[in-house]
Amino acid sequence: MSNTNYYAVVPAAGVGKRMQADKPKQYLPLVGKTVIEQTLSRLLKADVFTAIAVAISEGDPYWETLAIAEHKDIIRAKGGKERADSVLSALSALENEANDDDWVLVHDAARPCVTSKEIHCLIDSLKNEPYGAILALSSHDTLKQVKGDTIQSTIDRSTIWRALTPQMFRYGVLKKALETTEGNPAVTDEASAVELTGGVVKIVEGATENIKITRPEDLALAEFYLENQK
Repeated sequence: MSNTNYYAVVPAAGVGKRMQADKPKQYLPLVGKTVIEQTLSRLLKADVFTAIAVAISEGDPYWETLAIAEHKDIIRAKGGKERADSVLSALSALENEANDDDWVLVHDAARPCVTSKEIHCLIDSLKNEPYGAILALSSHDTLKQVKGDTIQSTIDRSTIWRALTPQMFRYGVLKKALETTEGNPAVTDEASAVELTGGVVKIVEGATENIKITRPEDLALAEFYLENQK
């Protein structure tokens, strides 16, 4: 579809407790900017999105202080209690301009090392797909199923992939899936909502450096990747 538009959604209402920092992890400094500024700069650099909806918590004192918050292609949406709530809110913020067949790429605010190459690879892989796909990495480690501190079994790692973002779906498919599964604790990412509602989700191999900043040591690793990507 030559007239298909692409939108990005960035849930950024989390507090990042595991970072043990004095502010949410998306606002921590990273190579001269905040984490979320690095992430949004990467999405803008891909030069494919009609708009980017960022879900921000009410009362967030940091977002409005960032210059990127004033970017003409960035829309602020109301953040929710859970990730799925924030994504659904961002989709609602786009409903006056997005069509059901348009594509939405949901990307973690704390994944600042994503590249334009990854984004375009995902897009190019999905041109004729009805549902969507996610970036992911195959597992290279031996995997154990554990109960308490005891191994129960060894899992076949050839069938296991680690989910990354962006996760890309048709606007109508994703919005309906999140509305249908609202409140379901099994929905931990967008793909799980689409899976639970009968959608077929494909895998596109992502890059190792597309890490999610979760713990303090991840900031140093992200800085290393960003410097190398220059």
